[in-house]
Amino acid sequence: MSFSQSRVLAFESRRAVEMAELIRLNGGQPFVAPALREVPLAENSAAFAFAAELYAGHFEMMIFMTGVGARLLQRVLATREPEHFFPEALRKLTIVARGPKPMSVLREWQVPVAIAVPEPNTWRELLQSVAASPEKLVAVQEYGRPNQDLLAGLAAQGRKTTSVPVYQWALPENTEPLADALTQLIAGRFHSALFTTGVQIDHFLDFAAQQGQRQEAIDALSRIFVASIGPTCSEALQAHGLRPRFEPSHPKMGLLVREAALQFPALV
Repeated sequence: MSFSQSRVLAFESRRAVEMAELIRLNGGQPFVAPALREVPLAENSAAFAFAAELYAGHFEMMIFMTGVGARLLQRVLATREPEHFFPEALRKLTIVARGPKPMSVLREWQVPVAIAVPEPNTWRELLQSVAASPEKLVAVQEYGRPNQDLLAGLAAQGRKTTSVPVYQWALPENTEPLADALTQLIAGRFHSALFTTGVQIDHFLDFAAQQGQRQEAIDALSRIFVASIGPTCSEALQAHGLRPRFEPSHPKMGLLVREAALQFPALV
């Protein structure tokens, strides 16, 4: 079972080449239109304010949401202080890692992780994982935008949170592939679409809105097989009125493509 040489739309950025190859290996004809790029905050005053509080011992727990964000945060702070300051300060806190990528970075820094959030690594699992922990002063490394559900849940647990923005999302500098994808999607030339993060659907529909075609894009996506990498991504799709037809057994890109290809013939 495979995509049966049908045309598959994807919006992956950093791993666009790998995504296209995975789709080919699973019998599809890929069209990958990157929908975002990560932009480090040029003037990250909030990160430096956080660092001042961290070094003064004002936090008891820190939550790392992404590996990329963790690395960028260290790089930002290292522009003013020696690189070892940040990991040393973290070793005094209860550290929470949302998934394997921040876990890998923290292991590299030799920072013990007290709480590893289980799959599918959403804010719900995170809140459940920390529910029994006594720490009240919490820093949260953001990943592009604040997760208001997570922050509200932490507040409901009686915690005071400080958000630490590290990078934000922007449209790619070259939006021609997105424009081509939009045109072909509305024309009915794709049979399925794969989403690996909720930001992709936000950006794609923002771009479509700029062209005056937002509703047409939503209608076109609702007519094809849409697969989501996991619950958080699915929530983003549902917020736009789109119901994903499929989620993989684990939130991994390779599994998303392979298992979606297996399900595609039966669900289309």
